[in-house]
Amino acid sequence: MTSVFIGGSRAVSRLNKVILAKLDDLIERQCIIFVGDANGADKAVQQHFANRKYEHVIVYCMDACRNNIGNWPTRNVSKPGARKDFAYYAAKDHAMAQDAKCGIMLWDGKSKGTLNNIQQLIATGKKTLVYLAPEKAFHKIVTAHELDAFWLRCDPNAVHRAQQEISTKLPARLPLHAPQT
Repeated sequence: MTSVFIGGSRAVSRLNKVILAKLDDLIERQCIIFVGDANGADKAVQQHFANRKYEHVIVYCMDACRNNIGNWPTRNVSKPGARKDFAYYAAKDHAMAQDAKCGIMLWDGKSKGTLNNIQQLIATGKKTLVYLAPEKAFHKIVTAHELDAFWLRCDPNAVHRAQQEISTKLPARLPLHAPQT
């Protein structure tokens, strides 16, 4: 079974028909789903899989899970420090990106966490399907060249701001391929 890391922005918490069709396709293909425990997209994705009574879900958490709607198995990730900051929760996402074969990201075009996940997946050679909320469409990204082309679809100022935040909050683990500004 293929393992899929599904993540997304807090702003993409309402799953439309396009997203739901993709999630249902994963169910039909019997994929193993890795999802976080955050409010927003993670919780909405969990709710969909719970509604479908889908069992092949693993919820990644730092401590006690904030959300585990389907009471699925969990994977607790080692804390990088005591502060519950961006790096703290990015460690959970990093573990999912490492463990999964591919990723699906639900992105509002602004979120630094989802941007970081996209970059991590591509940097490690993993196919990534990015739902860009302003376009209400998925984009398949496999290579650095495709990632560069994808940046042209995004608001350059929003991407630059998110990239700057990532760079200051995760200086030891910068993405291998950042958007050109």
